Amino acid sequence: MTEPDLRLRAVVPAPPKVVYEALTDPAALRVWLAEHADVDLPGRYEFWGRFTPDGAEPHQRVLHVDERTIRFAWTVEGVESEVGFELAEDQDGTLVTLTHSDLPSFAEVLAGTAGARGALQTFWSLAIANLADYLAGRELTPKCDFTSNELRASVMIDATPEQVFDSMTQPEQFHRWFGVNVGIEPYAGGRFAMGGFELDPGGATFTEFEPGRKATLRYPDGMTDSWELEGSDGKTRLTVIQSGFDPANPPYPGWTGWLGGLAALRRYHELPQWRTIWRQIQIAGVPEGMFSFD
Repeated sequence: MTEPDLRLRAVVPAPPKVVYEALTDPAALRVWLAEHADVDLPGRYEFWGRFTPDGAEPHQRVLHVDERTIRFAWTVEGVESEVGFELAEDQDGTLVTLTHSDLPSFAEVLAGTAGARGALQTFWSLAIANLADYLAGRELTPKCDFTSNELRASVMIDATPEQVFDSMTQPEQFHRWFGVNVGIEPYAGGRFAMGGFELDPGGATFTEFEPGRKATLRYPDGMTDSWELEGSDGKTRLTVIQSGFDPANPPYPGWTGWLGGLAALRRYHELPQWRTIWRQIQIAGVPEGMFSFD
């Protein structure tokens, strides 16, 4: 296998045998990964449906399996790539390494010209986040529906609206839970830039900023992100909405990335001794210093 374009390493809270079962049991896969799954190893490892890019039918082909490894070819929009899972023991559970080769360039993803293949990086980051929560017995974060152009999701977070809002708008906190360096000017008219203002001097602009209640970001291309917060009994219902895009070409890569972020945000507020699950996020072409973890 050539050097992969994507390498994700995360620690999930279960021993390797239990994690392997979650990766290979069709019923488990239908909870944390995909709408449909059919597995009969060593011959078949398939998943498809509306939560899978180009998922009208299964397009996977098994390459290798053993007690700690699964590798398969996956054809998305006519392009075959190679995916691998590797498991290793870790003092906190199992270190899961996900690799994926032959992906679109980072520039193609940003330009919105990569089609369904452009969402594969963030598809896997959300999937592994949901795998971790599945193994912990926690409620999962909503998946991306790749058949819909309505990009809206709600989650309950065991924290007050003020706490949740601050963690989304204060750069030090945002960096802790998301693992991305970020520039944030926390006021109406202020800038928000993934990767920081050195990488993206213009960034998006806060057109609404109501602490504990709502914030809206507007990007240079006219797309908007809205965060709406409602509190009850010390908890927060957070609703995230993306709009203002071409409905024929929804920004699935960025949207799926936000959903993965919501999974991290929930863990950050809800786990008493919180620590990020991520040990490495490596994406070919992403500027150096974009991702970092404490």
